[in-house]
Amino acid sequence: MTLEEIHGQEPVPTGHDWMQGAGKALHELLVSAQRRGCLTAGVYESAKLMNVDPDNVAFCVLAADEEDEGDIALQIHFTLIQAFCCENDIDIVRVNDVGKLAAIVGPSEESGEPRDLHCILITNPNEDGWKYPALEKLNSFCEESRNVNDWVPIITLPE
Repeated sequence: MTLEEIHGQEPVPTGHDWMQGAGKALHELLVSAQRRGCLTAGVYESAKLMNVDPDNVAFCVLAADEEDEGDIALQIHFTLIQAFCCENDIDIVRVNDVGKLAAIVGPSEESGEPRDLHCILITNPNEDGWKYPALEKLNSFCEESRNVNDWVPIITLPE
């Protein structure tokens, strides 16, 4: 008997297609959120926003390359952000390629400088009717991941 049978849950779809679908959905969500002005990038900027208005945060992305894994301060920030997201029912994923994120999100609009992409928040826009299918798909992906005790799933962005 499997864990899914014990709890009466469907097993999480596995394989390349499921992960690729989540990666495409994340790409679509980031592009759409940036266009709508619903994207906050940066560890400190995200922490400030979560402290002031956590109900407005719809989704969180944490990103780190291999060289970032040894950055203790960044890992502490990630731990705190993950705890805050769990406490406030905010779905959260990790991405292991900051370069791909930079290609999607691009530089800061104000200064044109590269920005801190280690944490990205997607916020709810002022429009009441904004329901984005990619966000719903990612929420389902996160829920399915939690069913198998993967609380912060890793997503691979498409090429």
